[in-house]
Amino acid sequence: MSVAKDINKPTDDYEVKRKAVKLVVAHLRKKITKEYMGMQYLISWLDQMDELLMKEEFDIKEYYAMRRQLNSVVESTLDEEMRGKIRNSWHSFGKALDKKAKPY
Repeated sequence: MSVAKDINKPTDDYEVKRKAVKLVVAHLRKKITKEYMGMQYLISWLDQMDELLMKEEFDIKEYYAMRRQLNSVVESTLDEEMRGKIRNSWHSFGKALDKKAKPY
């Protein structure tokens, strides 16, 4: 039983980061509850993130670039409520990139 659990455990920091970023992206998708001006920028960013997450290799520089792009999306969002939600996700994205694998 415990062997199966160990197989599913992330083995390095990059896998931990990738999984944490996937969660942030999933939560951000759920936050889009209405249409607003500039929504296309967020949807475009989410599509780019999906492509990045599908890549086999993990290049931390690409993830930091995507975080900077998300900050631009925040700044281009005029809807105050959505801007707050996206800004919270921007902070969560940063925390996801700081995650480390737990030592065994």
